[in-house]
Parts: sequence; C-alpha cells; structure tokens
Amino acid sequence: MSETLFDKIIRREIPADIVYEDDALLAFRDINPQAPVHVLFVPKRRIATLDDARGEDGTLLGRLLLAAAAYARAQGFAPNGYRLVVNCNADGGQTVFHLHVHLLAGRTMHWPPG
Repeated sequence: MSETLFDKIIRREIPADIVYEDDALLAFRDINPQAPVHVLFVPKRRIATLDDARGEDGTLLGRLLLAAAAYARAQGFAPNGYRLVVNCNADGGQTVFHLHVHLLAGRTMHWPPG
C-alpha cells in the first residue's frame, strides 16, 4: 500500500489539529469541515478501506467508534446528536485510503446524506 496523508499526520510529518490520541488511534480536525465540528478518527495501523478489515480488526474498529462517541460526550455534542460516517472506496466517497471515521456535529444532519 502506498503512503497516505494520514500516515504522515500520524508520524507528525504534517501538522494537524490533534484532539485525541491513544496507543492505537489519532483524531484530528478535518481541514475541509462539512459541519461546525468535523473530526477524523484514524487507526495508527493502516487498513486501506473498511472492506479490507478482517475479523482480527474488530477490536480496533470498536475502539474507533467508542473513541468518537466518548469525544462527542466530552465535548457536549451527544445530547443533541452527532453523525459518524465511514466512506468505503471511491463510489462511497473515500478519498484517503486509510480507514477513518468522520465525526460530524454542531448542526442538524439531514437524510439522505447525498
């Protein structure tokens, strides 16, 4: 797999507004926000797409979702609501091929998303 922008952010070669980090995950504000709050939760170990995830990745995927939910609660977004999005491959809207979860909050979300 070729290197991605997220690999460089994880290694601190490219600056990012980091809002959360643990041993397995990094979260930072999106540089092209689609909501007042738009944070990306990224595993430090790269999995290109959700379709590439395997059974042994279940714990890591769960940690991504739990970290995003904990961040939303800590920032006060949970009572009003927030959206978590995972795009998979080009037709699904994925542009960086390093699995990540978008946390969107701070406005009313609409359905269908587009």
